[in-house]
Amino acid sequence: MNKCVGCGAILQIGSKEQEGYTVDTNKKLCERCFRINNYGDYKVIVKDNEEFVNILKRINETKDLVVLVVDLFNINQELLNLSKLIKNPILLVLSKRDLLPKSLFEERILEYMDRFCLNVVDKIIISSNKNYQFDELYEKINLYKQSKNVYVVGFTNAGKSTMINKLLYNYSDVDTRITTSVLPSTTLNSIEIVMNEELTLIDTPGLLDNGNIINYVDGKDLKKIVPTKEIKPITYQIKKSQIVEIDKYAFVECSDANITLFMSNLLNIKRSYKAQNFSDFKTYEIDVKKGEDIVIVGLGFIKVSKNAKFKIHVLKNVLVYVRDSLI
Repeated sequence: MNKCVGCGAILQIGSKEQEGYTVDTNKKLCERCFRINNYGDYKVIVKDNEEFVNILKRINETKDLVVLVVDLFNINQELLNLSKLIKNPILLVLSKRDLLPKSLFEERILEYMDRFCLNVVDKIIISSNKNYQFDELYEKINLYKQSKNVYVVGFTNAGKSTMINKLLYNYSDVDTRITTSVLPSTTLNSIEIVMNEELTLIDTPGLLDNGNIINYVDGKDLKKIVPTKEIKPITYQIKKSQIVEIDKYAFVECSDANITLFMSNLLNIKRSYKAQNFSDFKTYEIDVKKGEDIVIVGLGFIKVSKNAKFKIHVLKNVLVYVRDSLI
């Protein structure tokens, strides 16, 4: 059976609605990947985490190195669950460095990751878009690999496939490229990429982050929500009867606070003084201390500079929680 080189789906000619559909099983790409690559035409395929968990169980039997890719913009508490699932040695890769301000203290971020109790042998921060620290990444992969097979895992949209494509471009003569997009679950099955005789990277489907907003909006909204350029933080001093509107996706209420929002520059963020009806939204009432962040999973985070009580109204099913400040 032939697999799509873009997403790993088994190629089939039987049903247009099923993953892996193609008009010719001798082709390298399924119809979905072809349309993503050439037209930006996103077709959502709903997956669950059962397959991902089964893949991790098989990986655990190998003892091979796992490259765990985590989006710097979306570091969240779901990583605690991964620490229970991955028993292999982990090279932790924090991706999308180019999205956060240049003033970011990278050593602090690397130390921040220790709280997730992962079996980490080393850590590195990268940017695939800027080719940042890829020589160091490639050296670390070769240093820590237990065999020629190295597994690449992470949450959906963490940048796994983009990272692999950059490694292929930099260090291999292979002309294959994995399909990438802002769409959740772009990679559908495991894909083996032979870099050379000594190294094979195995890209795996992303773990679904069930509280992530990207699972509950369409492709047009994703292009606004998922940042592609360095974020320009926005600071507000909120007083009573004021609401900070984060486009149509979230609303922040507080009687007295100073907040800084780290979110996509394409979002329409503004201050509002109008009373609003939030019956169609889920409301979180939370106490936040100075030096903590409010995380709206997938949308971004809000740095809080003084103790305050907040009401956060978000799309239903989207997770909001408080963490120690990342920046």
